[in-house]
Amino acid sequence: MDAVDPLTGESVRLFNPRRQNWIDHFAWSTSGVQIVGLTPTGRATVMALNLNNVIAAMVRHEWVSAGWHPPVKD
Repeated sequence: MDAVDPLTGESVRLFNPRRQNWIDHFAWSTSGVQIVGLTPTGRATVMALNLNNVIAAMVRHEWVSAGWHPPVKD
């Protein structure tokens, strides 16, 4: 499936977790609440799948407050 990168306007493939590494395309915002797309694929995936919707952000905020999020890098 393709989507548009909001930065470049180019049509790109969405992130495929079976074939791509999350860390290559995404990062957590400094607050740990938002997913930031680092690449055209990452940005398009964040937008197309609405990964930073209000409910997800509220839940992540609670996880951050509890010390459960964002995941610690190995």
